Amino acid sequence: MSASSDTTTVRHEAQVVLPANLHARPAGRLARAASGFSSTIELDYNGKTINPTGVLGVMGLGATAGSTVTVRAVGADARDAVSALTDILANAE
Repeated sequence: MSASSDTTTVRHEAQVVLPANLHARPAGRLARAASGFSSTIELDYNGKTINPTGVLGVMGLGATAGSTVTVRAVGADARDAVSALTDILANAE
């Protein structure tokens, strides 16, 4: 089935204010979670957009406590992906 005829494709986006810097531990949790979804996922922060499946990419965003990160996903499980990743970001320690 081609992507254009796939009626389950969803676009979803959410913003989250970080309670902590995106250091190695939350970046690793985020990368592992993002890898488990089939949707195309992006994180946007301060003019940068990355694929969050790589720890170094997530850490390279430079997002710090109090900043707002946008999570965007397109695909069959986009809502679940955005929900899972925003939960991880909102609870980063």
